[in-house]
Amino acid sequence: MDFELRAAREKLEREQRERKARAKAKMEKEKRAKAEAARQRDALEAGQRAKRLEAERAQLEAAQQMEESLLLGNGISFMRILEAVPFKGQGDKIKLPPSSFEELSGQNALDKGPMYFRLTRVNHQTMAEKPSIAYSGVLEFTASEGTVQLPTHVWQNLFPDRSSEGVDVPLVELRYVSLPKGTYAKLKPEGAGFHDLPNHKAVLETELRLHATLSEGETIRVSYGETQYGLRVLELKPASTVSVIETDIDVDIEALEGENHVLVPLEMGKIVEGIVEEGKFKYYKFVVDGTVSEVIRSEFADLEVKLQADNSGNGDTDIYVSRHPLIFPTQHRHEWSSHETGSKNLVIKHKDPNLVPGNYTIGVYGFKGVSKYQISVHVKDRNVNVQKVGEGDKVNSEDLVECGNCKRHVARRTIVVHEAYCVRHNVVCQYEGCGVVLRREESENHAHCVKCGRAFQKGEMEKHMKVFHEPTACLCGIVLEKEEMVQHQTVECPLRLIVCRFCGDMVQAGANPDDPRDRLRGLCEHESQCGSRTAPCDSCGRSVMLKDMDLHNIAVHQKN
Repeated sequence: MDFELRAAREKLEREQRERKARAKAKMEKEKRAKAEAARQRDALEAGQRAKRLEAERAQLEAAQQMEESLLLGNGISFMRILEAVPFKGQGDKIKLPPSSFEELSGQNALDKGPMYFRLTRVNHQTMAEKPSIAYSGVLEFTASEGTVQLPTHVWQNLFPDRSSEGVDVPLVELRYVSLPKGTYAKLKPEGAGFHDLPNHKAVLETELRLHATLSEGETIRVSYGETQYGLRVLELKPASTVSVIETDIDVDIEALEGENHVLVPLEMGKIVEGIVEEGKFKYYKFVVDGTVSEVIRSEFADLEVKLQADNSGNGDTDIYVSRHPLIFPTQHRHEWSSHETGSKNLVIKHKDPNLVPGNYTIGVYGFKGVSKYQISVHVKDRNVNVQKVGEGDKVNSEDLVECGNCKRHVARRTIVVHEAYCVRHNVVCQYEGCGVVLRREESENHAHCVKCGRAFQKGEMEKHMKVFHEPTACLCGIVLEKEEMVQHQTVECPLRLIVCRFCGDMVQAGANPDDPRDRLRGLCEHESQCGSRTAPCDSCGRSVMLKDMDLHNIAVHQKN
């Protein structure tokens, strides 16, 4: 009986404990469910709140961007993200797709004058990297849709590390902006030599014609023939980025702290020491003034450029001379040259039509090794009054007999002795057209070039072949030997430098003009285009093209 009661009580207690455990588990489950529901509800509300904030922020940013675009664009809003594509062009004017023209013309942007754009590089490697920004004008609307074509100057400003960046599709953000006209600019050359250019500010002005904008901190490249000079923009007024179209800008060119010139002054009659490495030039400048010119024109003197080589080393040099405006003579752009081995005496004759008063440049080129030398320029007497050998001998022409070996005319009474001596010691060069008489010991070192027939010592033949007959490629693509290349780059090459008869600048000539009348006038491509600008006639005030002004004065005003 007691056993049954105890079993029933234990069973009841066990059932009560199980019910309490189930009730407790149920309460905890309900509590966890309520907590999870509350968490999900809070997360949902937080997400909705974040979305509302993000939408409000995006709306505010869009409004700010629109306001900024309208402010930057002076009432015109234009922004696109386009793929950047480089093209070989000068200046800072870009090419946009035709749809950009439609959008801009729809906002009457064409009525506001020249258009300017701010380009911002989109894809960076790090968020902390300062975005690259450039400003530009527009050249034309012929680019493919979705792309913007950038000239070299703009491309280098936006993508200076493009070759190592590894970005397959470089993107730029393009915005229309309004820029003030520049009134002042301070520039500083990155290296020496720019101040050596004659009228270097005019050269800079020619380069700025290819630009629409200038920005502080950017570097513009000024080309003068085959040489490029970098000028960094230090200061601009009235803003850090300005327009350079249809405006007059006061330009200051700040001097470098060190040497600003690469042309070493050379005074007449003074010796200057120098050293030049293989493949490099060392330049000197000298002046032929009126006094020196009168002495040379008197026909009693020539101009001599003398280079005394230091024979302690194994170096060798060439010298090239040019008259300004050709500042830096090269192997293929010069007026006079000397290529002898060792020391050199380059004599410019008094009858040379190119020897006129003015500034001249000497280029000493390191042909081989490191060469030390002494160089000088002086007036050399021609010694026209020196009595020549045999002039004092009063010999009747009937008593002269020609030597059968050296072909000289000697007195009949001494012909036997002369011929006996001449045959033993002298040899006549048998090369066609040469006939020079040489000592027998000298004849072994005498040789002629198989291509041009010039006579040299055998030790000079290798240099002659390399200098005169080694084919050279011109920048325009043609391949010629030296003498033909000199003629090509002086008269024919479209990249040759000329002084434009209309603008007065040193510019590349370009190809032959399309207009046959301009070809008959002897104009090059640049002069044909530059001469198409109009100017008022001094007599009647009528606007006449510059290249037609002479014809206008003759035909209309009977002026010669």
